[in-house]
Amino acid sequence: MATVTAIIGSTVGLHARPAAKFTRAAATAPVDVTIALGDGEPVDAASMLSVMTLGVQFGAEVTLRAEGEGAEDALRSLAELLATDLDEA
Repeated sequence: MATVTAIIGSTVGLHARPAAKFTRAAATAPVDVTIALGDGEPVDAASMLSVMTLGVQFGAEVTLRAEGEGAEDALRSLAELLATDLDEA
């Protein structure tokens, strides 16, 4: 199983627009991806509701996990996305 950590770059955290952009990207990944805040329970990264219920704030560290062919590349891409300010228009 591939694992990557990322620091949230969106000043509003993973709420509304940033969560929507992230979950859309996770849904198009070639593997199923989970996201967890700290040591918390992982949730489906493609689920807007699940991601928003994590309550992830700016600067928080999250862990992305996936298994299968292309997992490393998918996680790296998603981690880079999370490190940017996704709330910018």
